[in-house]
Amino acid sequence: MGKVTGFLEYLRETPQRRPVLERVNDWFEVYQDFPEPKVKEQAARCMDCGVPFCHTGCPLGNLIPDWNDLVWRGRWREALRALHATNNFPEFTGRLCPAPCEAACVLGINEPPVSIKVVEQKIIDRAFDEAWIQSEEPRRRTGKAVAVVGSGPAGLAAAQQLTRAGHRVTVLERHPRPGGLLRYGIPDFKMEKNVLDRRLDQLIAEGVDFRTGIHVGEDVRAEDLRRDYDAVLLATGAEQPRDLAIPGRELKGIHFAMDYLVQQNKRCAGDRFSSAEEISAAGKRVIIIGGGDTGADCLGTAHRQKAASVHQLQIHPMPPERRHDATPWPLWPLQLRVEAAHEEGGYREWSVLTTHFSGDESGNVQRLHCVWVGPKPALERVPESEFYLEADLVLIAIGFSGPVHKDLLEQFSLKFDARSNIQTGADYMTSVPGVFSAGDARRGQSLVVWAIAEGRQAAHHIDRYLMGESQLAA
Repeated sequence: MGKVTGFLEYLRETPQRRPVLERVNDWFEVYQDFPEPKVKEQAARCMDCGVPFCHTGCPLGNLIPDWNDLVWRGRWREALRALHATNNFPEFTGRLCPAPCEAACVLGINEPPVSIKVVEQKIIDRAFDEAWIQSEEPRRRTGKAVAVVGSGPAGLAAAQQLTRAGHRVTVLERHPRPGGLLRYGIPDFKMEKNVLDRRLDQLIAEGVDFRTGIHVGEDVRAEDLRRDYDAVLLATGAEQPRDLAIPGRELKGIHFAMDYLVQQNKRCAGDRFSSAEEISAAGKRVIIIGGGDTGADCLGTAHRQKAASVHQLQIHPMPPERRHDATPWPLWPLQLRVEAAHEEGGYREWSVLTTHFSGDESGNVQRLHCVWVGPKPALERVPESEFYLEADLVLIAIGFSGPVHKDLLEQFSLKFDARSNIQTGADYMTSVPGVFSAGDARRGQSLVVWAIAEGRQAAHHIDRYLMGESQLAA
């Protein structure tokens, strides 16, 4: 390593967030720039541990010690090559991934782990700034055609890999713009969409054909894809939201979190909505049911829409501030996580179960009725602990139960696993020959890093299916 004592000399640092009163008045990313000298110091903390557990923590198998060393030495272009060797889109993971690699960092046994995400994002952002990112067109064309349904991280990763292998790739997206979850699910304050667009420009230059506004299953049927393409990849995501089947659910003003987030992302892109279809937190008492990342995204969005108040409810008890003994290194730690949105205001409540909703004479939600519950696993109701919260807007953010089966997946007559995800073999092929699946549609709701990893692996198996062998990374 370039700085063998770096982990002894430098403390962990990460970029500072912009002041709350500034960032809640815009939709720009919340983090400030991180100076290059500090990035090099953080890379120098990588301690040449011999067995880099960060490799096992990362589903992509990123060459983390390699590019940390190269950044410390100032060899940025070589660091970029090492970074791109395993990850098509480090600008996405560097902003959005919760960093299981850092949880597995050996230094994390008794010190704060290496700031891996910081270094990763700085490498790729510098590469774009320096115009090092160029299209990589294939040396030969195979004459094979592949349809990729869905333009989220899994679909994009597979599309780029397959295009570079020489296949003609068409990406079909039902929304007006490509990007899937990256464009419509992730708020701009977490990732501005120019970050996505600059990468899409590269894919287009390499030959990927994006066709948007096409709802596969309605505008194009499954038999059309099987007839017109040599292989099909289903990367539709896990978009079936979990619902609350409790009294009062039919009241107006209760929405799924993703409907709310998608609308705001479209609004940031310049789209407009009628008052009848608009979902807005402006001036309202907002309650978010669910304490995960999606709930935090709703929280930050409600702040920027100038909600009168916001409560975020979680059924589970509050985690400890430090790693729980039940999740020792190198496991993913059970501990309290404070996102940027939590710093911005609102009330965060734990161990709360929603029992029912009540509304006014016009059918609008008015109150959310709750009860306190005990610890896991029983989560038993605490006697005589019922209470209610006034609400004008309720957002349900309790996760997703798998891909939407209606239309497309039903037309393919696919088999599904016990969790209603698309069932595949180890080669990512579904029960229908020539039809593959990857990402959340196959594995269930997961991380952006897993989606990219699955897209890359599916591309390898599709290439081998078409050509008999594959030089793509597996």
